[in-house]
Amino acid sequence: MSTAPSPAPSSRAGSGPAARTLADLDTPFAVVDVHRARRNIARLRERADRLGVALRPHVKTAKSPDAALLHDGSPGPVTVSTLAEAEAFADAGHADLTYAVGIEPHKLPRVIALARRGVTLRLLLDSTEQATFVAAAAREAGIALPTQIEIDCDGHRGGLEPDAPGLTGIGRILHDAGCLDGVLTHAGESYFCRTAEEQREAARKERDAAVTAAGRLRAAGLPVATVSVGSTPTAHAADDLTGVTELRAGNYVFFDLVMAGLGVCDLADLALSVVVTVIGHRPEYGWIVTDGGWMAMSRDRGTAAQAQDQGYGLVTDLSGALIPDLVMTAASQEHGTLTARNGAVLPELPIGTRLRVLPNHACATAAQHHGYHVIDGSRGTTAAPAVEAYWPRVTGW
Repeated sequence: MSTAPSPAPSSRAGSGPAARTLADLDTPFAVVDVHRARRNIARLRERADRLGVALRPHVKTAKSPDAALLHDGSPGPVTVSTLAEAEAFADAGHADLTYAVGIEPHKLPRVIALARRGVTLRLLLDSTEQATFVAAAAREAGIALPTQIEIDCDGHRGGLEPDAPGLTGIGRILHDAGCLDGVLTHAGESYFCRTAEEQREAARKERDAAVTAAGRLRAAGLPVATVSVGSTPTAHAADDLTGVTELRAGNYVFFDLVMAGLGVCDLADLALSVVVTVIGHRPEYGWIVTDGGWMAMSRDRGTAAQAQDQGYGLVTDLSGALIPDLVMTAASQEHGTLTARNGAVLPELPIGTRLRVLPNHACATAAQHHGYHVIDGSRGTTAAPAVEAYWPRVTGW
C-alpha cells in the first residue's frame, strides 16, 4: 500500500503539491477511511472462513488495486465487472479473476489476450448462443476460456432458472470445448430485504439455486469446479453454505447508507465519504448550498424506498462526526443543497466550511471520482484528518 499521496491526483481534487489534510484540497473529492475499510474487510473474511468458503471480493466498488485492500496485500481471487478492471488487476499481479457480466463476442480478443498472459479470467453467460461463440473462440485460439453459467435465484436480472431445460445443453457445449468451470448466482433482490430474516432467506435461496444447478450438471456427467454465490446483504446473512465453493461481495469494503438502512452495517462502518465546501445560504428556503452536486455524489437515491430516506446523503463535519438531522436533500450538477429535518434548527455553517457527505450507494459515488484521498481513523479524531495516501481508480471499460 502506498504511504504517500500521488503526485497526480484527479483534476476534481485539485492540482499542484500534495495536500497534508482534508482542509487543503480543492473540493469536492472522495475520501476513504482505511481503518474502517480494513475492519469491514476483516469482518467478511472471518465470516467466509467460518462458513468454509473462499472469498472472492468484487472490486467494482473500489475499482482500485490499492483501495480494494485485498488478501493482506497479496494477489488473490477477485471478481471484476469490466475488462478494464480485469486488465488493471492483472497488471497488479492478480491472476485469478471472474468477469461477472455476461460475455459478448467483441470482448473476446481482450479476454484471450489476458489468458495468453497466464491470467485465469472466468467468463459468465446464460444462453446457448453465448456458449457456442465462447467454445468456438476457445478452439480457434487453442486456449481454454473457463466459463460459468449464470443462475437466476430471484428474478433480478440475468441467468437461467436452476431447473431450466437448456442448462445441461449449455454445460455440454462448454465442456466439450474444455471451458465449463461452474455456476454463479447473485441475489440482487436482497438489497430490498428489510429484515435480518428476509436477508437470511435470500441467502438460502441463493445457495439453493446455485447448488441445485450444479447438481443437475453433475448428474449429466459434467464437472462443476466452482459454485459461486454472493451479494453484500446475503454474504453477511448466510448461515449455511453447504455445497458452495466461494462467496462474492463488493460493497462491504466501503458500505453505504443503503446497507446501513438494511441493518447490514452501522453508520460508523461507512468508509467512503465526499468532502464538500459550503458556498452559499438561502435562509428563506432553509438551504445551505455546497459545491458537491450529483457530479460528486451521483444521482443514486437508493434509500428513498427505505423506512428512512436519507436524500443524497448524511452530513458530517470534517472529522467525521455526524451533524444531527442535516441531510443533502437536493442536487444539481455541481451544487448540493443541505436542509434540516425533524424540526431541527439549521446549523450555522459559514461559507468556506468543509463537510463530508456519506453516500447512498458507494459504488455509484466512487464512480464519480478518479481516486481516493486516504485517511486513517485509527489515529484519533482531528478537526482536519491527515491525508495518508492517494489511491487512483481504474477508468475505462
